[in-house]
Order: sequence, then C-alpha cells, then structure tokens
Amino acid sequence: MSQPILLQPIDRPEVPPRPITTRLRGQLVYFIASPSDPGVPPLGENEYFFTAAEIAKWLDEGVFYLVSPLDTANMTEVEITEEQEDLFGWLQSNKVQHIRVIE
Repeated sequence: MSQPILLQPIDRPEVPPRPITTRLRGQLVYFIASPSDPGVPPLGENEYFFTAAEIAKWLDEGVFYLVSPLDTANMTEVEITEEQEDLFGWLQSNKVQHIRVIE
C-alpha cells in the first residue's frame, strides 16, 4: 500500500498535516498563487501558496476559472468539487496559505 499524500502547513506548523488524494494533488496547480503576486514568499520544491482572498472567493462562489489550452483568450468557469471545497475549508478554517506536499 502506498503512503498517503499529505499537505504540511508551513505557515501554521501547529496545524496537523492533511491527507489528500492523488487526484486532488494533481489539481493543486489550478489554485496556487502566482509567484509574482504580492505577499507570496519564495517557494521551495513541492511548496504551494494559496491567497486567503482567493480561497474565500472560491468558497463563496463555488467556482474557479481555468484558461483552456484550446482557447487561451477565454476562461472556462468550473464548479468546485466537494473534495476541493473540503480543502479550501480546511485552508480557510486553519488560516493556512503556504503548504508543502509530502509524497
């Protein structure tokens, strides 16, 4: 049996790591902040940063937007899944923005 994938909070080390699925692991890149965004720290290998404002927006609206590789001029609205919503709720309730993925 393989080891679980864990999200380890870097900015809130007192918060226990959270297990996620392989599928959600592959989706993290949809939600990370741009390294050039204000307040985003330098990131190490397997580290991700999510802005609190974006997390709140996704939870409030229930959707996020993706740029289609077939039509880069337009964005596609995508409804968040229950698994994504659970992750955003965990990030928000624990005030976590900076995580490391442990595989």
